[in-house]
Amino acid sequence: MKKVESYYNREGNIYLIELKFNNLHQLFNSFDPSPFLEKDLDDKVENYIVQSVCEFPLKTTLKLVFYLPDELKKEAKQIVPEAIHHYFDYRRQTKDKELRAILREGRVALIVGLVFLFFCISVSGLIGWLNNQTLIDIFKEGLLIIGWVAMWRPLEIFLYDWWPIDYSRNIFEKLSHIAIEIR
Repeated sequence: MKKVESYYNREGNIYLIELKFNNLHQLFNSFDPSPFLEKDLDDKVENYIVQSVCEFPLKTTLKLVFYLPDELKKEAKQIVPEAIHHYFDYRRQTKDKELRAILREGRVALIVGLVFLFFCISVSGLIGWLNNQTLIDIFKEGLLIIGWVAMWRPLEIFLYDWWPIDYSRNIFEKLSHIAIEIR
């Protein structure tokens, strides 16, 4: 089985992510009315670039290479690098906000979960007044289970949910500074 890096051309230690276009409008989302430097990338172009970067370890040096007709190269050299960097910096900022939001949600869920767990444990300790020992054991165990289930969401957030968001943020950070060449 071939290593994924073998599918990409190299220049020394730099792997190339190469894209070929007949015109600049293929690079950007045609429905985006923003000025040219602030336009969104075409979804297929963005997906290809992001998926290509994801195939490498984050520390691998990469370069985006755009192949364009000769008559477009001068204009492209002026706008494409800035537009690409601007777009991926915006995507990084979006992931920063998403990460902060999920960690805030985790903190709130943790506080609610701990308060509820404390409540369940306290009530569990107070139900000794029932005469039926089997019934007491069922309530105590039920309260403990419900209390720990309330901790599920904060644990899920802090153990697992933030990883993919942080990884995407790191990918976009890398792409917001990636070397770009027009050929």
